Amino acid sequence: MENENLYTFENPEYRKTYWHTSSHIMAQAVKRLWPEVQLAIGPAIDEGWYYDFDAPFSFTPEHLTKIEGEMKKICKERIKLERSEKPRAEAIAYMESKNEPYKVELINDLPEDAVISFYTQGDFTDLCAGPHLDHTGRVRHNGFKLTKSCGAYWRGDSNRKMLQRIYGIGFPSKDELDAYLERQAEALKRDHNKLGRELEFFTTVEEIGQGLPILLPKGARVIQKLQRWVEDEEQKRGYLLTKTPLMAKRDLYRISGHWDHYLDGMFILGDPHDEEKECFALRPMTCPFQYQVYLNRARSYRDLPMRLGETSTLFRNEDSGEMHGLIRVRQFTISEGHLVLRPDQLEEEFKGCLELAKYCLETVGMLENCSFRFSQWDPARAGIKYEGTPEQWEEAQRVMGQILDNLGVKYEIGIDEAAFYGPKLDIQYKNVFGKEDTIVTIQIDMLLAQKFGMEYTDADGQKKTPYIIHRTSLGCYERTLAYLIERYAGALPLWMMPTQVKVMPITDRAHEYCKGLVEELKNAGIGAEGDYRSEKLGYKIREAQMQKIPYMLVVGDRDMENGTVSVRTRKGEDLGAMTPAEFTAKCLLEIATKSKEV
Repeated sequence: MENENLYTFENPEYRKTYWHTSSHIMAQAVKRLWPEVQLAIGPAIDEGWYYDFDAPFSFTPEHLTKIEGEMKKICKERIKLERSEKPRAEAIAYMESKNEPYKVELINDLPEDAVISFYTQGDFTDLCAGPHLDHTGRVRHNGFKLTKSCGAYWRGDSNRKMLQRIYGIGFPSKDELDAYLERQAEALKRDHNKLGRELEFFTTVEEIGQGLPILLPKGARVIQKLQRWVEDEEQKRGYLLTKTPLMAKRDLYRISGHWDHYLDGMFILGDPHDEEKECFALRPMTCPFQYQVYLNRARSYRDLPMRLGETSTLFRNEDSGEMHGLIRVRQFTISEGHLVLRPDQLEEEFKGCLELAKYCLETVGMLENCSFRFSQWDPARAGIKYEGTPEQWEEAQRVMGQILDNLGVKYEIGIDEAAFYGPKLDIQYKNVFGKEDTIVTIQIDMLLAQKFGMEYTDADGQKKTPYIIHRTSLGCYERTLAYLIERYAGALPLWMMPTQVKVMPITDRAHEYCKGLVEELKNAGIGAEGDYRSEKLGYKIREAQMQKIPYMLVVGDRDMENGTVSVRTRKGEDLGAMTPAEFTAKCLLEIATKSKEV
């Protein structure tokens, strides 16, 4: 039964074909309703599809409802989809006659030997490589939903025209659609871009710019805790802490190759084309800076492995359309590190990097939602995106593949996802909406050490070139904070929370007692605050729960008489009376063990 799931949603290729056909049905519906609208592109994506349109009006929710209605009609008509090919000149003339300038541009940009194919369904024909379902009836008429419309630059270029993009999602049954929409509604509640602002973890300011979030005191405190923990953990594992400049002259980036391969992604200070004047760039990576620590003096084989770690602020000139909350930003801080080592140490050190990354992700509660990708080069882009010879790349990828197999890592292969200097293991994480991003990378580099003249004297007295591992422990702290907000719906584990305990007197008589409790908790290393406002107790408890504060200590006359506190949790549980010492010990144990419960 090898082909049992060939035509079901369990098969990713069928799922993609289903969604691609749905995008054509949507485009046909739009053209039926508003023939003057011009078509751009409409691919299947990770979840559903979209289509970009050039319309003389803005698509509103009412427009989307009309489009859905027309799509249902098209599905019920069971129109056949038929593939055809046209010579280049005929294809261009055809699309010009249809007044579809975006399709004409796409045809003109195809290679001379490209097959130019079209798919026709009734009165609608679209330029498309396919594949598609055989007829529109295959798409369930009550199993899809148009989810939103938004602006999108033509071909992702901010210098080109702003088009309108309509997103859709569809499934073979209404029950599956309803379940998906329910999951999305829950995801919206957890969306860090909404919840993180409401809980005052971060904000953005128009005058500062896109991709440059302000970490408010709560968010800054969480990241501070994570950074201190990671730095201490790395120190236990033999890492040496470095602190290097945030910028350098272009000369450094020329040696590393970033000037040739990454210039568009860098923030340049000065004229990059004026060789007479100094030109600086903010750093997009830390590697060429940390190499200078190794190069500070001559090295022996006894110095290796050298593990260098840094809490490093980086700058990358991401496209404005890519910005999203804390997940994709232009300035960010990363738990970056570089290991300089002998070839015979490569597997053991790679294993150590992977164990550290998995430990960090498991401790914060993210590992269970991670997957692994072995990112390799594309030989067709040798000398364009990638440095080194095919032999060097084949050797690096062979060694890395063997290490991953020896360590039992289950991974997918990502072609053309490697760094320009070597293959890498990417640990991928999905946010609440199902979009996948890289959270941690471990890269094998057999090229840059030679470019920087990094050598060591081996046991035989000969000069040798070391290997380098580029790696992160917890990745980008801003992105990690975003994922943690979504993972825990803002209710982070006790050890991460900026405010861990809120102390609430029932009467004014308990104020001084409560102030003493707050000081005792703070002196024990527990983040405590007092709420002395003349509000009703129920109101103060509900407000603390809304702020996701793990514990509330309620203090009345009886507590003062007995030397106790009444303990409540943010989940609404009443844990009863405890002595301050008992409660302090409970918190310190949860913090020390980095418990995920509260």
